[in-house]
Formats: sequence, structure tokens, C-alpha cells
Amino acid sequence: MMIISENQENKKQVLTLNELEKRKVVEHNSLITSIAKMDKTPLKMFELAVSCINTEEPPKDNTVYLSKRDLFAFFKVSDNDKHSRFKQAVEKMQKQAFFQIKEEQGKGFKFKSIVPIPYVEWTDYHDEVKIEFHREIMPYLINLKKNFTQHALSDIAELNSKYSIILYRWLSMQYNQYEHYSVKGGRRA
Repeated sequence: MMIISENQENKKQVLTLNELEKRKVVEHNSLITSIAKMDKTPLKMFELAVSCINTEEPPKDNTVYLSKRDLFAFFKVSDNDKHSRFKQAVEKMQKQAFFQIKEEQGKGFKFKSIVPIPYVEWTDYHDEVKIEFHREIMPYLINLKKNFTQHALSDIAELNSKYSIILYRWLSMQYNQYEHYSVKGGRRA
């Protein structure tokens, strides 16, 4: 699988992705516990795009580049209608998909509604897909020092519903917290 990213001189360079089994998705726990208002395909597309973010050197313009060929391979799509289905999935993601995040703030809660990917660009004749994250979603994806969860992208590739993806993300978060506290101590039953 290939990712196309931009280096310091704004020239695009192709980076080879590790095998799918080695790709990780890293997200803040508030994003995992939020209400994801999107279907299975847009949610998987979001997770795939998040796995392309280098958390050590996040993209300055909140943009990642994917290969259409690899995107179709991730979704295991090989029919003649794949390009129009991709277009429909992107349109649906941008029109209907958002995260509703609830965070504690003082005496009450603060609610945020964020459309995670407002801009996607591609052409019929190039393999490149440009995916730009909304600036408000980026703090939940980069510079995470605490309260975050990472899971393997390959684990959600075979899941068949948005609820199974949401449940998997939540269980991963709970298991990671259990592992953390069982080693370091702190929380007890």
C-alpha cells in the first residue's frame, strides 16, 4: 500500500506503507467514546486516513495522500463500479458524517460536533487521493501524550458494520486502560 505525502519543499513524495497488519490507528479516548454519526464505509475510510498520519511528524496542512488502488484493495473492491461507489462514499461522508464529542469541563460538559474530513480531492486519471482533516479534529489525532488508544488497522478491515467498528474501538480503549493500570498500578476494582 502506498501513501503520498509532502515534504518540506511541498513536493509530493511516495512513502511505502508497511503491510496492513503493521498499520496503527492512534486516537484520543474522547474521540473513541464520542458518538460517530457515519456508516461503515466512511468510518473505515476515516480510520484508514488516520493510520496514515505520522504522529511523530504530523502533516502541517492536515493533509494525507492515499493511492486509489490501495484504497480499493483495503476495501477489497474490484468491480467496474468501484469509482462511482468511492465517489458516493466520499459524498456521504462529507454530508452526513460527524463526531459528537463530550468532554468534562469544570462543573459540566462541553459538546463538540466535528466533521472530520471536509475536503477530499481526486481525479479520474491519477491514482492519488488527497484527504484533508478538519483542524478541530487534529488535536484528537496528533501530539497525544495521555488518554489515547492505538489499535491495528487490520483488525477493523474485516468488520461488517459500523457498530462492530465502534465496539472494537471502545473495547480496545478499555483493554489498553486495563493493561496500563495493571502494570503501573493506580486504579483498583
